[in-house]
Amino acid sequence: MPTKYVSPFKIVVLLIAILVLPAALTLITVEHPGEFTLTSDNPTPLGYTWSLLMFIVPIAVILLWLHKNRAFKLPQRAFWITILVLTPFGFLLDILFGALFFNFHNHGATLGINLPGFDFKTFHWALVLPLEEFIFYFTGFMAVLLLYIWCDEYWFSAYNVGDYPREVEKIKRILSFHPFSLIIGILLVVAAIFYKEFGPHPYQEGFPGYFTFLTLVGITPSMFLFRTARFFINWRAFSFVLFFVTLISLVWEATLGIPYQWWGYNYDQMLGMTIGAWFGLPIESVFVWMAVSFTTVIVFESVKIRLNMSERTLREALLGSKSLNP
Repeated sequence: MPTKYVSPFKIVVLLIAILVLPAALTLITVEHPGEFTLTSDNPTPLGYTWSLLMFIVPIAVILLWLHKNRAFKLPQRAFWITILVLTPFGFLLDILFGALFFNFHNHGATLGINLPGFDFKTFHWALVLPLEEFIFYFTGFMAVLLLYIWCDEYWFSAYNVGDYPREVEKIKRILSFHPFSLIIGILLVVAAIFYKEFGPHPYQEGFPGYFTFLTLVGITPSMFLFRTARFFINWRAFSFVLFFVTLISLVWEATLGIPYQWWGYNYDQMLGMTIGAWFGLPIESVFVWMAVSFTTVIVFESVKIRLNMSERTLREALLGSKSLNP
């Protein structure tokens, strides 16, 4: 009897659930987490700065591998367009909302070069954002995208789109509304507001601003690009990237960033769901790189689709020509 076909996207979702559910059930058994005590005013000199190697080293290794293996070419135009589109959103998060969502108390963990961010408490700009934050977002997007490209072109190449230009010819338009993404986004935000107000936690004051921002980052591209891009995404490559980046981010946050105060979270802007075993780590920190990975890949594949529509105008590529539309 033939096996019923299950879409790779659904399998990725199932894999995430298989990992998250037992981990969550285990973590919530820690009812009385221990306290972490710092024994020095500067326990990790330049710790945040050096930790950026967790992204920089994979970037360098993949670029070197691509240079040595000329048969596998980096799609440079699609790569740089994606980076130049997405990186400003990371910068925008910091410049406009960095002081609202985060705090940076351990100044010894950085180079001490601070950039301006908007302070909503005083409605003034203040030098509160370490330079490392901006390097973090830039290299983060680069690492996610390069790892996906490497997996797509080499490690999981058997599962990518073989004749990309030919498949693109079948596409009527890139932009296509995906109502399910909108519904999921609305439900997530409404549930977050409800949990913030009535959940069993001491952080009822404020608004779940960070969770709302992450939801918008993940849902907005999906609303307009998912229906087209899903057929071109190498979901096995994406799953590898997702688990790799999530593992790095958890090691970064749970064992270094939070306990050594490289950065902290303003809980009035958090959902209120925290992981006690990881020093009160907000659940948003687990979701951030899931949202970033998904958004990066879906934007990249959409850009690739557009670049393979060289004979169409931008309007025709995005919205379709009148002759192609029903």
